[in-house]
Amino acid sequence: MKLIRYRENGTTHLGAVRDDRIVPLDDAGFPTMLSIVEGGADALATVRGFVDAAQAGPALADVTLLAPIERPGKYLAIGMNYAKHLEEADKLGVKRSAHQVWFNKQTTCLSGPYDDIEPGVTEKLDYEVELGAVIGRRAKGVSEADALDYVFGYFVANDVSARDWQFHTPTFTMGKSFDTHGPIGPWIVTADEVPDPQALELRCYVNGELRQKNNTATMIHSLPKQIAYLSTAFTLEPGDLIATGTPEGVGVGMEPPVFLQPGDVVRCEVDGVGAIENRVAG
Repeated sequence: MKLIRYRENGTTHLGAVRDDRIVPLDDAGFPTMLSIVEGGADALATVRGFVDAAQAGPALADVTLLAPIERPGKYLAIGMNYAKHLEEADKLGVKRSAHQVWFNKQTTCLSGPYDDIEPGVTEKLDYEVELGAVIGRRAKGVSEADALDYVFGYFVANDVSARDWQFHTPTFTMGKSFDTHGPIGPWIVTADEVPDPQALELRCYVNGELRQKNNTATMIHSLPKQIAYLSTAFTLEPGDLIATGTPEGVGVGMEPPVFLQPGDVVRCEVDGVGAIENRVAG
């Protein structure tokens, strides 16, 4: 299923996508997307049964899609997780690590799949297409072999980055967490519809120009390795988000660097998941 949050006539709703229309979930018994995630397999079975029996409602084109989950407890992102992007980081003087490199995106950065990106005070605004994952079960000490059992679903993410602010601190958090710098969506595709998250092509376009293209198969640390590593240190909870890394082709890695400008349109695509598109305001 493709699960969404949307606004219609000033009211926020949950829904499931059927072709180009929405089946509203107002009467399915779940007040929030997080309540579906926390409900696990039983909740999904209930929602599926409701959707199968329900009439389709409004067209997707007639509503405003929102970030597909309410503010989660954690939004974690891995850095330098594709070999050629790691080489880009080398040129910028980012020190290599023997371990997975993680940073937080503060959850206040989250925005909808078609919302504008507000640059804020940065003068070096950049894009990063990524596959995102939603944790579906409490995960602590999870093995790599079992890790995908803890994934509820997937989404497309643009890890919008303020490169000048990113390097104010070694944690990257300041430059990764500006308001509106976390567009995600357009929906959550439940895990059963993505049999192999390590076999998906990613693409990013700026004003129609292809800037990034790679496949999740070339990640240095696969999603199962990421979940196993994180859950060794702390508990992942239902609704937590993971951004799994971006490939080469970011603006800061170009020679000379090319940063986003007001009016630019960034489109991020992940095969089998969907696409989001955001305009830079200004």
